Amino acid sequence: MSGTYDKAALEQALRQGTSTLYEASGIATSSVDPAIRTVWTGAVLAGPAFPLQCSPGDNLSIHLAMEKVPRGSVLVIDAQGFVAGYWGEVLTVAAQAAGVAGLVIDGGVRDIAALRTRAFPVFARGVSMRGTIKASAPSVGQPISLAGTPVAVGDLVVADDDGVLVLPTSVVTDTLANGQARADKEAAMMEKLEAGQSTLDLLGLSKWREA
Repeated sequence: MSGTYDKAALEQALRQGTSTLYEASGIATSSVDPAIRTVWTGAVLAGPAFPLQCSPGDNLSIHLAMEKVPRGSVLVIDAQGFVAGYWGEVLTVAAQAAGVAGLVIDGGVRDIAALRTRAFPVFARGVSMRGTIKASAPSVGQPISLAGTPVAVGDLVVADDDGVLVLPTSVVTDTLANGQARADKEAAMMEKLEAGQSTLDLLGLSKWREA
């Protein structure tokens, strides 16, 4: 699958969720540092990545990216873990007008009440009222490492209350198929659990009963 995803694929990714897709992918580095989390409960996003890098305390790259990011993309920002207010309500309004699907940043954001009210999905390392300067732009649209997770333009980004996942374009089709098989298997297992069967029996762990 290329770096463009149809509505059905994105809906399937959201329905399966990050935990299922992570297990289905078999790629350890696809799971982004769990410290990068939603800033308002219930936020979800899925879309192709548009990566960029910010210098610590400097958000010029974001303003440059806003003129280049394709509609439907997720901005993925390596701010090297520096927690400052790189992003707030003003950029959120601009992003929604540009058709940006959401934001993932290894850094900080602010104006959380406004982000929640505007229902713009943001996943960040932290929250800070401190503003940023605009003096340098290390990269816009080039591959990055997001706290150890590789991100390139077009990679599939999925995020929910469990965390953030980045899937290389080359594995998306197989991961969605494997994820669906996993979800179907778990649904069948839960029916058996509701009927009174044991997880020890269903998972082949009954030998441990006498351990």
